[in-house]
Amino acid sequence: MTLPVNKAAVARAFGRAAGYYEQYAELQRRCGDILLALAPPAADGDLLDAGCGTGWYSRLWRERGQHVVALDLSPQMLRQARSLDAASLYLVGDIDALPLASQSVDRVWSNLAVQWSSDLRTALQQFARVLRPEGVMLFSTLLAGSLQDVHDAWQPLGGSERVNRFLSEKQVRAAGAGLNLRFVRQMLVMHFPSALSAMRSLKGIGATHLHQGRDSAPVTRQRLAQLETLWPRDAQGYRLTYQLLFGITQR
Repeated sequence: MTLPVNKAAVARAFGRAAGYYEQYAELQRRCGDILLALAPPAADGDLLDAGCGTGWYSRLWRERGQHVVALDLSPQMLRQARSLDAASLYLVGDIDALPLASQSVDRVWSNLAVQWSSDLRTALQQFARVLRPEGVMLFSTLLAGSLQDVHDAWQPLGGSERVNRFLSEKQVRAAGAGLNLRFVRQMLVMHFPSALSAMRSLKGIGATHLHQGRDSAPVTRQRLAQLETLWPRDAQGYRLTYQLLFGITQR
């Protein structure tokens, strides 16, 4: 369950995407809206948005009466969130070592951030640590099998993998053992007009950082043309397929 994650490199990747992140963040919004629908009703209280990005859901929770602490690994993302008046407090921090006191918030919300953890068990225990008694944890993550379309398209062209591999559902469930969580799994398919636009969507949300390092071979016009023929598609367009798992505190 431990991954060799270069946190500084991850922060830089998301920092580069901060200025235009929201125009590409359809996946985050669609996934976050599913997680929101699974959330139990909330009274006013303190909420940690762990891995807040530009603060889309920080703003939403603030509008719902929550006192929001927005936390992200990327200072650029936090600056963007601050410029949008997303939260009451902004913290640069790592979900594997939260810079918050124990039992200091009523809710932890983390939408598509924990897949960047070095050790998911550690991150989830950190979430549990900062929650007050009767507090609620809500998180979403990507599972193994996500972005198989990208693997399938690039594999015949050789070179290293173009996207990261993710934990299995069994591994995520094991990481959450003993934390009183229920899990909901869902597949989400997004469509694009071309293979290039699908790749740009990944770059636009900062998700192109590779734990194992990047292939140095250039993406030439010829390789792009080959990619167009190899990328899985259907009548709606070129696919990006995501396997999602949602974890919610049992009530």
